[in-house]
Amino acid sequence: MLASQYHMFMIDQRNHGLSPQSEEFDYKVLATDLKEFIREHKLERPIVLGHSMGGKAAMNFAISNPAMLDRLIIVDIAPKAYPVHHDRIVEGLKAIAINSLQSRNEADKILSEYVPEADVRQFLLKNLLRKPEGGFSWKINLPVIDKNLEQISADIQFPGTYQGQTLFVRGVHSHYVKDGDRQRIKNLFPNSTLVTMDTGHWVQAEKPQEFVEVVRNFLANAN
Repeated sequence: MLASQYHMFMIDQRNHGLSPQSEEFDYKVLATDLKEFIREHKLERPIVLGHSMGGKAAMNFAISNPAMLDRLIIVDIAPKAYPVHHDRIVEGLKAIAINSLQSRNEADKILSEYVPEADVRQFLLKNLLRKPEGGFSWKINLPVIDKNLEQISADIQFPGTYQGQTLFVRGVHSHYVKDGDRQRIKNLFPNSTLVTMDTGHWVQAEKPQEFVEVVRNFLANAN
């Protein structure tokens, strides 16, 4: 929906999707990856939007490279450390015997013992890749993600603030951005606004049209 109005780049972060895999996996390298992507594609002060882990990477990038972006949009994540809470999901993914897996339904059945929410399982199982010769593999670098869960739950890794216009969008039924986080957000992103939507954590997936309208309104009213 946004592509009708903007030139969009949708980036797989390292160890995800079609991006390269690496033993290094923390917010400093993710912020550097974004910096190198912008330079490689010769983008002039793009608008950067990130959800969850992508939002934390975007915040780290903005604080460490404030002159490189025009505006920042962060979806359902706060600039703080979180307790490691995706370990159950990772255990479920590790329980899938990827080398002998016969079908996505088999993977979903195994994962359901760890992740009861069907929509979350559907999202996670997008990481299954059917190999041309038969069978499946993971798009994600599961061992490295497992090893670095604490790094991905960490606080902002760079000193300073981002003074540019910033939109935070949170889901009212999500626990990621709480009322008590507002002051921390304002301290690091003083020129920020917070919009709350009637969703859970998967804001843009649950209410895509409403989410796009929130983003468009922010961009239209930004100075």
